[in-house]
Amino acid sequence: MTPRGLLPTFSCLLLVAVAAPSGAFAAIEPKVAIERQAVQPAYDVVVYGGTSGGVAAAVQVSRSGLSVLVIEPSKHIGGLSSGGLGATDIGNKAAIGGISRDFYRRLGKKYGEEEAWTFEPHMAETVFHEMLFEAKVPVVLEERLDLKNGVAKNEDGSIVSITMESGLKIGGKVFIDASYEGDLLAKAGVSYHVGREANAVYGETLNGVQKANSRNHQFVKRVDPYIEPGNPESGVLPGINPGDPGEDGAGDKRVQAYCFRMCTTDVKENQIEWEKPENYDPRRFELMLRNFEAGDHRIPFLVGRMMPNRKTDTNNRHAFSTDNIGMNYDYPDGDHATRAKIVQDHYDYQKGLMWTLANDPRVAPNVREYVHKWKPAKDEFVDNKHWPHQLYVREARRMISDYVMTQHDCQGGKRAEDPVGLAAYTMDSHNVQRHVTADGAVRNEGNVEVGGFSPYPISYRSIVPKRSECGNLLAPVCLSSSHIAFGSIRMEPVFMVLGQSAGSAAALAIAGNVVVQEIDYKRLRERLEQDGQVLEWTGERRGAGVPLQDLKGIVLDDGDARFTGEWVRSASTAGYVGEGYRHDDNRAKGEKSAEFAPKIERAGRYEVRIAHTPNANRAANVPVAVESAEGTVSVTVDQRRAAPNGLHSLGTFRFEPGKPARVTIGNRGTNGYVIVDALQFLPFEEE
Repeated sequence: MTPRGLLPTFSCLLLVAVAAPSGAFAAIEPKVAIERQAVQPAYDVVVYGGTSGGVAAAVQVSRSGLSVLVIEPSKHIGGLSSGGLGATDIGNKAAIGGISRDFYRRLGKKYGEEEAWTFEPHMAETVFHEMLFEAKVPVVLEERLDLKNGVAKNEDGSIVSITMESGLKIGGKVFIDASYEGDLLAKAGVSYHVGREANAVYGETLNGVQKANSRNHQFVKRVDPYIEPGNPESGVLPGINPGDPGEDGAGDKRVQAYCFRMCTTDVKENQIEWEKPENYDPRRFELMLRNFEAGDHRIPFLVGRMMPNRKTDTNNRHAFSTDNIGMNYDYPDGDHATRAKIVQDHYDYQKGLMWTLANDPRVAPNVREYVHKWKPAKDEFVDNKHWPHQLYVREARRMISDYVMTQHDCQGGKRAEDPVGLAAYTMDSHNVQRHVTADGAVRNEGNVEVGGFSPYPISYRSIVPKRSECGNLLAPVCLSSSHIAFGSIRMEPVFMVLGQSAGSAAALAIAGNVVVQEIDYKRLRERLEQDGQVLEWTGERRGAGVPLQDLKGIVLDDGDARFTGEWVRSASTAGYVGEGYRHDDNRAKGEKSAEFAPKIERAGRYEVRIAHTPNANRAANVPVAVESAEGTVSVTVDQRRAAPNGLHSLGTFRFEPGKPARVTIGNRGTNGYVIVDALQFLPFEEE
């Protein structure tokens, strides 16, 4: 598999950071050369993308006794883990093992602790470089895949070599795409998706457009969206979609918002000032200023958990914040020049945002004061004017393979039998667009935050393409997943877990001379367990719902109901039927209802049972109307009380084909949250 043609002369420079003495604030960056390795024309495994997942994959391949090269388009190794996300998102640390866990233990030693799940960006990059150095893995920085002619394949569909824009051409037996963008898999002809699938594609409830469910990071005051307040003819302010946002559950090509995870500090000796960008456009922040003037004085960004040396991992928060909503749709499929423009636009936006918050007199005084307390740390990102070098690409391309991870996997409705790691985080999507409501106000759309479930397995088939498309490629980052499931999987520790698993799979494929889809999974599992990977969750199980197929008779889930008013999806209280339930948010009493209409094919008497998860905050007086062939009967349900098997009997009623068959749950006069989960119509003679 040695590539044809001559290989240009390249060298690899591995770097290690030198930490400043305690209490000192000298500029810190990885800049001490410790080894120089010549790049060879071919390797057993080639890893494109020096993200955290790419580092883990390369280290694992080297530990397997094979040659491996990491090619990273930027100047830095570690992706977002060394690019600002120093307060690790994971969901459950016990689900993380192997090289990923070792990374956090190595960081812990830097700070005199057993493990460090919060850390400084430069220290993370130091650890990544040390891991690569110990494994003798050569790294090539600032080399980007030629997006036009960069992938050469055999007739059987296997990749022979990849070529960079500079002309660097590298051959390999197996390739691993560990980039956030998925360029290698896309240019290799592998199927992928960008944007949100419709709920109907995989039978989900949290995918697609999410107007009703977007309650967090939302406008809480009415804010006018028009350039000239009150005049739609004047057009909308920047960043607002003037058209149709789409119907709930419908698919689209929009992508959840990106931002930079800033590293700030309140230590004055280590601060730099917020700077006004050269391309500052005050119109981009008019909506934010109007929001302050409307009375929303919340701090519009999240400092979060403190990191060592009084530093923060600063993230998006509330209605108008660091997320540059709607400005990244062209990023996933964009060429390098398009992406560079989008990255620069995000710098301009976020720098302009912070300068405005610090200086504009229309900003709420409490917010200005807070912004002057927390400023960029001058000993981080020193080669990038102290701003993160990695844009938070929360989602780009997602491969479509023989196993697509979906909401069903997250919530326990489906379970992969070939795990290569566990995920545990909440299904989380940031906002995707801003739009104008029917009454002429601005609203964010796309935010989803649904958790409450236990760690769940990620299928090996979700990190390899379909056999017909490519036989020697693995994709542990842009894996096969729906939009909403990816929102749970896309955590840096999990990318490292999947990267290690991809490295082990690559080694097995080479050893057995087989395509990656045909390796012996039993042997892979044995290797992963030997290396400390966590593949099964043995702790407390939370949130897994009762499968619909386990219930007899006619069963209707909340997705089968016709809702009036705005209901909120949830899965936070375990014991529900299916994949979750909905509640009325304990608001708008008398204005909300849910109607179930079963299809009756056989006349007879049916016991009607209603499912709800009991809790002290539930309503004890939920009105339910059962309409049958015998008329309408009103029943009151106490949803604070547990019912046998989670199902409360409403009574026995006669139903006939072609005659009324309806159950309506309301919220008029209720004294707590009203839950809509599922209904069971059980023929009277059945048990």
